[in-house]
Amino acid sequence: MANLERLTKRQREVYQFIREKIRHRGYGPTVREIGSQFKISSPNGVMCHLKALEKKGLITREPNMSRAIMLATETPEGGGGLPLAGRIAAGVLHEAVEQNERIDFGELFGADDQFVLEVRGDSMIDDQIASGDYVVIRKQETAQRGQIVVALTEENEATLKRWYPEAHRIRLEPANSSMAPIYVKNARVLGIVVGVVRKVS
Repeated sequence: MANLERLTKRQREVYQFIREKIRHRGYGPTVREIGSQFKISSPNGVMCHLKALEKKGLITREPNMSRAIMLATETPEGGGGLPLAGRIAAGVLHEAVEQNERIDFGELFGADDQFVLEVRGDSMIDDQIASGDYVVIRKQETAQRGQIVVALTEENEATLKRWYPEAHRIRLEPANSSMAPIYVKNARVLGIVVGVVRKVS
């Protein structure tokens, strides 16, 4: 790969570490993980490497999403289907994660304002959304009370829950009687669920 030849030794090592994490676990490392791996004590030192890799066209990064590091050079060919934007927690909170794959559900869903998330966890099981299901999300920044949403907290943690704004907080309500609601002071809606797709073996 021509671009790799233009990297410093450390940049090449960081790139290979990012690629390995994305290939083996499905999402890229955090700045903290990169710093720990290469004994870089300053987050700014890590960011310098990431900016260099981005400038050389090897990775892309989403602003305001700490783990949204993607491999720019390994985008799947073809434009069919919806982008698989990552895996969303339906249990405890996890950081939002972006992927670089595509899921094709034919003509069932296909609007430009939609994307797909793979569910991890059972907090929405009573709404017939199980771990391993794919939820189709329509991008929007508002939701009606009680709608199932992808909510992003101010700590950049995303979760799939029912949306209940209250007086001085937001209640993110699971659909599982064995789980307690999550209460946050601030959160924003990234989209609402418009469909669920389940693989049946």
